[in-house]
Amino acid sequence: MVNVFILGSRGIPAKYGGFETFVDKLTENSTSRHIKYHVSCRSDNQDEFEYHNARCFNIKLPNIGGAQAIYYDFLSIKSSLNYIEKNNIENPIIYILGCSIGPFLKVFIERLKKLNVKLFINPDGLEHKRLKWNCYIRKYLKYSERVMVKYADLVICDSLNIEKYIKEEYKKYKPKTEFIAYGAEIKTYSSDTNEKLNKWYKEKGIKKGQYYVSVGRFVPENNYETMIKEFMKSNTKKDFVIITNYENNKFYQQLNVSTNFQKDKRIKFVGTVYDQELLTKIRENAYGYIHGHEVGGTNPSLLEALATTKLNLLLGVGFNKEVAETAGIYWTKDKGSLSELIDNTDSLSINTIYEYSKKSKDRIKNYYNWPMITLQYEKLFEDTSLLFRTPAI
Repeated sequence: MVNVFILGSRGIPAKYGGFETFVDKLTENSTSRHIKYHVSCRSDNQDEFEYHNARCFNIKLPNIGGAQAIYYDFLSIKSSLNYIEKNNIENPIIYILGCSIGPFLKVFIERLKKLNVKLFINPDGLEHKRLKWNCYIRKYLKYSERVMVKYADLVICDSLNIEKYIKEEYKKYKPKTEFIAYGAEIKTYSSDTNEKLNKWYKEKGIKKGQYYVSVGRFVPENNYETMIKEFMKSNTKKDFVIITNYENNKFYQQLNVSTNFQKDKRIKFVGTVYDQELLTKIRENAYGYIHGHEVGGTNPSLLEALATTKLNLLLGVGFNKEVAETAGIYWTKDKGSLSELIDNTDSLSINTIYEYSKKSKDRIKNYYNWPMITLQYEKLFEDTSLLFRTPAI
């Protein structure tokens, strides 16, 4: 039996978030009889519970502000090692999602070696490049990433571009890496006439097929300013529906000053949509999806767009091109690039739209489906013949 301790997500069942969805789908699609998953969860409830045959253990956190994520990982590692030691678990794997715990990982190195624990990490995207962090936090995240790569037995990357970055940036540590993508699902729900969808359309003043949509975190590196300015330059009669957590966000006011978007009735901030069935139908009924993410690996919102939306207008960076390939229509941050693309996209034929839609769905079916990704992970976890490098101390 291989015991895999997955740390760093908020826990399962998943309510939101890429890591949470990953753990949820990994355990849901598990077919191995030789793997036992142990998942850390952020909760005030101290009881353990089973979900998708995984042992879920809760970690209660004090209210310490921005340091909660680091302390959560610290307590999760400590709890996992205590369980491993108490239950004499042989050859366990600890898989940490994210790279924020680096400087504090050193506390556990000797104990990890003593208990013969293999340390796997997933660096996610390039967190230290996110503009929402100040320079001190970005420096910390970069240092933390370096430390975690240094001590990891294996770095699992959900993007080939991230894997390339890890190998080149930290080549002196000779990191062992593995590429396994993130996943998505192609689902169809109730008909377009369902009451919930029509009510949402009516509340927001939106018409089926007469809008472009964008879904993502409301942060500068997702290029909302460029997308809004370019959309305002375009001649489209369609709306730009922005689904994000903009409420009480200073960035929203900054955007209004820099773009004056409130004078353009086509720009519609509609808040968040956590109802997955409703969100899927909103994506399906959009004319197109506009994606401005440029920092990260395989972005979940992009995969969900490819699984649902007919046309996908993507910022032409390596991460996005790697995922969508010829299924995407690409733009740059140069002035006029996106606005011209929107005008051209408005006039595409039905046959061309159908071809793009088919390519998008095929990308998900053939390369980013959860059962396939789960099999790749479980083969990796079960493969006892892997030769791990000795961590650099």
